[in-house]
Amino acid sequence: MSSSDSSNPRWAPDADVLVVGAGPTGLLLAGDLARSGARVALCERREHASDLSRAFSLHARTLEQLDARGLADGLLRIGTPTRALRPFGRLSIDFSRLRTRFPFILTIPQWQVERALLHRTEEAGATILRGARVTGLRQDPDGVDVDVRHADGTTATLRARYVVGADGARSTVRQSLGMPFPGKSAIRSVMLADVLLDRAPDDIFNFSSNAEGFTFFAPFGDGWYRIIAWDRREQVADDAPITLEDVRDITRRTIGDDLGMHEPRWLSRFHSDERQVPHYRQGRVFLAGDAAHVHSPAGGMGMNTGIQDAANLGWKLAAVLHGRAGDALLDSYHTERHPVGRMVLRVSHALLTAVTTGSPLIRALRAALATVAHQLAVVEARAARGISGIGISYRAPRRSHPLVGRRVPDLRLAGKPDRLYEALREGKFVLVGRAAAAVAAPWAERVVTACPAAGLRPTLLVRPDGYAAWAAEDPDPAEVRRALTRWLGPADHQGT
Repeated sequence: MSSSDSSNPRWAPDADVLVVGAGPTGLLLAGDLARSGARVALCERREHASDLSRAFSLHARTLEQLDARGLADGLLRIGTPTRALRPFGRLSIDFSRLRTRFPFILTIPQWQVERALLHRTEEAGATILRGARVTGLRQDPDGVDVDVRHADGTTATLRARYVVGADGARSTVRQSLGMPFPGKSAIRSVMLADVLLDRAPDDIFNFSSNAEGFTFFAPFGDGWYRIIAWDRREQVADDAPITLEDVRDITRRTIGDDLGMHEPRWLSRFHSDERQVPHYRQGRVFLAGDAAHVHSPAGGMGMNTGIQDAANLGWKLAAVLHGRAGDALLDSYHTERHPVGRMVLRVSHALLTAVTTGSPLIRALRAALATVAHQLAVVEARAARGISGIGISYRAPRRSHPLVGRRVPDLRLAGKPDRLYEALREGKFVLVGRAAAAVAAPWAERVVTACPAAGLRPTLLVRPDGYAAWAAEDPDPAEVRRALTRWLGPADHQGT
């Protein structure tokens, strides 16, 4: 990829989309766009992929998105499924009743997820620039100029039609836009440790908390455990030294046993903020993942929310780049995903507050509320749907079919592929209906058609991210054609 004369704001772009940040969010987005035929460049400041990561869990909706890209089954062979999350007391958030192929939390290191996404992105033909630190950007009506400093000290200016900042909580892209990042600090001096244990904990995915602090255990499935620990008495800077004895000490004070932890392969401290940008889009620049929203680790929703941001934005950018949709479609990224980010901040804040409170009165009230919630299955079910992402839906236009904007489950289909999320692997819309193939023939290169195996009355047009774009009960062919034109462009459109 070459730099060009940026004195002319209308020179030919180096890429259709420049993605900044090669974490899970940026990698999934770059892979989706490259597979659509867009020219994609991915800038990552790290020269080498990391085998350390804070994130360690995939929820059901994220696994569905990865299934729609052919990646979920491989990750299942690596990770460890857990059916419930127990934040405190008797409150159990049970995922096993969710109607999905993935009714669990999958414990898996972030670097394993990144490796799978990186392979897909490279196969799709994206240009990956490692050791490339973005230092600033400027946009005009036709594109964005991005200043990059390479590992050898050389600099370049790259041109793209669109830029997506997926470059984390300290996002250079966000700062270059002058975008505020309002919020507050949520918790300081949280300890992370990956260790071996002589004795397995009685409860996994359970926050063990008291007036001293909390500990949380998650198994990686290969003998290693991730411990997240917080000591109320030891509030130090993120770069303060940390030892295994620090983690042992708070573990003994919260659960009464250090479980014989030994051989740490990683020890770290971090602090967590609760922040969200007011707008996910500014002109030709978008923010996704931690660049757009950060929150506490409670609930394990950070990596998952970023991946789902990318799944929402990718197909929309592709549609606009290929001339099948207008600019207004890109505005719907903010409209749909900003409320989701706000919800995640609320839920993670509530969970964090519950496990860190030091007040005996509040702790007693928390225990009582947990007992009530445990007795009310509907409360726990709603929590499971929210944290897993299965319950997320998007606002539909007035007078739409009730299914529009909702997540579409993995429908059984007649023929091959025999389920919806395999059909979505082509990265296209999927039209599910009894006479879908005949009606959609003029759009054959832009839509996959399928016949439901049984039990589905409405005809459904499913977006590439697995949400219903349109639905109707027993529509006539003209009605289906209007929906296809609305979402895929005119039948005779050749694209770019």
